Amino acid sequence: MKYFTADTHFFHAALLGQNDFAPRLFATVDEMNQAMIDSWNARVKPRDHVYHLGDIAMHPAHQAGNPAVLAILSELHGFITFIKGNHDYSSFLQYLAANDPGNLGQSKFSFEKVGAIVKFNHYQYYLTHYPLMLGPNRNIRNLHGHIHHYSVPIADNVNVGVDAPEREFLTPPLAFGAPISENEIQIMADKKAEALARYRS
Repeated sequence: MKYFTADTHFFHAALLGQNDFAPRLFATVDEMNQAMIDSWNARVKPRDHVYHLGDIAMHPAHQAGNPAVLAILSELHGFITFIKGNHDYSSFLQYLAANDPGNLGQSKFSFEKVGAIVKFNHYQYYLTHYPLMLGPNRNIRNLHGHIHHYSVPIADNVNVGVDAPEREFLTPPLAFGAPISENEIQIMADKKAEALARYRS
């Protein structure tokens, strides 16, 4: 199974609390980090593949915090492809590559600097950190992060971040930090298209 997520921002204390940009209703970063680990591992199996679309962590110690971030990522189930976000420094990604913990006898981590393309459910999905403006098309969608609790008003752009408003289209709601499955992407895209059509009518 393929899963998708973005903007985990592990260790980012400035996002804690109620706010419009990235509401995270946790008392501490430790509580937030553990909630995301638990939500991820509750649904992702060791053989699953998660695409993380950028902004992995914001550790206050910067490079000195790399081992702490690696420790969290090592706990997460599955194989992870990281697509570089604006807060993911090249030196940090190189550190992860050099200290890959492995998974099922293979590398756990893989990396894409700009984006990737995957195909499922009769669509091509462009995976990027920043939302793309694709224009009218029939079978391409953009999965992205970056804008947190905001949404691009285009049906084929689906925000997969941990605090994305598109997650509200899913019932029952996902736990905070749970990656989104390929089947749920289809539901989110369809319901977003319906909501935009109602808004414009």
